[in-house]
Amino acid sequence: MTRALLSFGHGYSARALTRLLTPRGWDVFGTTRKPDKKAALLDDGVTPLLWPGEDETAVQAALDRASYILISAGPTSEGDPVLARWQDQIAETASHVEWIGYLSTTGVYGDHRGGWVDESTALTPSTKRGQLRVEAEAQWQNLASEVGLPLHIFRLAGIYGPGRGPFAKVRNGTARRILKPDQVFSRIHVDDIAQVLWASMQRHHPGAVYNLCDDDPAPPEDVIAYAAKLLNQPIPPAEDYATAEMTPMARSFYAESKRVRNDRIKNELGVHLKYPTYQDGLLALLAEEEGLNRM
Repeated sequence: MTRALLSFGHGYSARALTRLLTPRGWDVFGTTRKPDKKAALLDDGVTPLLWPGEDETAVQAALDRASYILISAGPTSEGDPVLARWQDQIAETASHVEWIGYLSTTGVYGDHRGGWVDESTALTPSTKRGQLRVEAEAQWQNLASEVGLPLHIFRLAGIYGPGRGPFAKVRNGTARRILKPDQVFSRIHVDDIAQVLWASMQRHHPGAVYNLCDDDPAPPEDVIAYAAKLLNQPIPPAEDYATAEMTPMARSFYAESKRVRNDRIKNELGVHLKYPTYQDGLLALLAEEEGLNRM
């Protein structure tokens, strides 16, 4: 029987994974909240399911069929939305599900003033988003422990890739170089997220937690400067974080500074990153953009 994946909240990272699965003959079912996104999922070879919405019966059928489940839907103040609706049904799949992946965030570690963290670091989030993720992780871990689900948690750093790079902002003059002392972020190319998930789907380690990031944590202003250099554009002027005009959401991203270790995905899953530095990733993105523009 063809292997099947049910993806709750089928978004950017799940679409990258789909590009690895469908050529290998997998059936992929993906939920979306928005009816206008169903056509795009169909174009990717995904069977789209409108949930929350009219396709609950089809979601149940996919749960009965799929032996792999990916959770990308983010938590709310009411908790994890997938568990709120489907916990009992997912628990009933424990006998035939081989792998469940939950996409979390490195924001669960909180602020470490530029210091290193790994999967054993205590979870001390300093933002509401991070706290909600800690709570959602615990919900999934509790269910997995109760019914024997093969849960794998993936803590993602800042995601970039096609359509999510700094080039558009540099070109249109909206890119900003916000400087805050000792501020560093970890990041990861979406194709590397996909290959880590695929590696985990082939090497099951129930209960495992993995950090997904590249090898080169860096100040955000350095990434903008490098993108401008690649485009032969002026480097945007520096702005002091303390006085820069920023939305509360934008400012919250600077509330935490840390360097994230990724040894476990290499040692346990045998992953070799396609884009181990942001320079590698941005070079590839620009080459892809230029190739598309020549077509």
